[in-house]
Amino acid sequence: MPPRRRRDEGPRRRSRRHWPLIVLFGLAVLAGVALWAYSPSLPAETLVARYANDRSKFIDVGGVRAHVREEGDPDGIPIVLIHGSMGSLHMWEGWVRELSGKARLISVDLPGHGLTGAWPRDEYTIDAYADFVEVLVDALNLDRFVLAGHSIGGAVAWTFAATRPDRVSQLILIDSAGYPRAAGDVPLRTRLARMPVIGDIGIYFKPERMVRSALAESYADPAMVTPERIRRYAELQRFPGNREATLQRARTQEPLDPAPLKRLDVPTLILWGGKDRWVPTADAFRFQNDIKGSELEIFEALGHNPMEEDPKATAAAVAAFIKPITLRPTPPPEPATDTTVHPSVVPEKD
Repeated sequence: MPPRRRRDEGPRRRSRRHWPLIVLFGLAVLAGVALWAYSPSLPAETLVARYANDRSKFIDVGGVRAHVREEGDPDGIPIVLIHGSMGSLHMWEGWVRELSGKARLISVDLPGHGLTGAWPRDEYTIDAYADFVEVLVDALNLDRFVLAGHSIGGAVAWTFAATRPDRVSQLILIDSAGYPRAAGDVPLRTRLARMPVIGDIGIYFKPERMVRSALAESYADPAMVTPERIRRYAELQRFPGNREATLQRARTQEPLDPAPLKRLDVPTLILWGGKDRWVPTADAFRFQNDIKGSELEIFEALGHNPMEEDPKATAAAVAAFIKPITLRPTPPPEPATDTTVHPSVVPEKD
């Protein structure tokens, strides 16, 4: 009796012959997606030409070539403006227009942001940024000044004021970071950035889609998410060194300790967007409760970036708050001492 043939033998052999082709096809698809998603850094000179203006200057601040703008009344009250994470000094342009006749406005791209790029110090924590602000204001010969900060920049501002209170005449916090967040409240992109390999690779993917999503959550008014704004945010992230700095910041910044807020003795204005989806409005009241004598104003229709959504109303609150600055008293000169060396034995007169 002839042996039976296995009916499934042929298909199995064919599938075994084909699996290397299937694997190669899958790898080709993955490579195509990676090539499509990959976005290299853009040339620094291209971005400077596109996003600097005639008020921009680049000065050495702690070893980094920092992008700084000084605008408004040169004899007015100096206000130093600190943007938040992934932002740039462009966020303050509305306030510059509204306050130019009343103040000297100084904005800066923090290291790892905007047109400043990577910092040789290679630290991007809140404390490191507070040190950067100190070197910046020293370079600009500012004795005392108003310090304003938005979001993470707010944490930089109140950290600076808590550790150098003699330098800050008044403090302005806009939708500021300050209180630890629950693990579930940490944004997905931050959690991904902290993951080995995934974070290291992910920072080089095209940022436009993530930027569009982040901006849609930042503004209460969808009309603020313009193609021009998306392009600027996305391209400035591709300034050489910025994405690597963002990754390091996500991985090294420890949870904030709000204890110093209760020791602050600086006149403080707290501005908040009532529709902020990033930092809860409850935190605005916590700031007001922790900082003695602070003032709070909530703009119910605005989101996380109220100074951009309604620069006129928010700048009016700032104009009503700021007061002339009294410079620190100069210590009296020490009395002159006689430096003449006298002999130990005075000879007798003849």
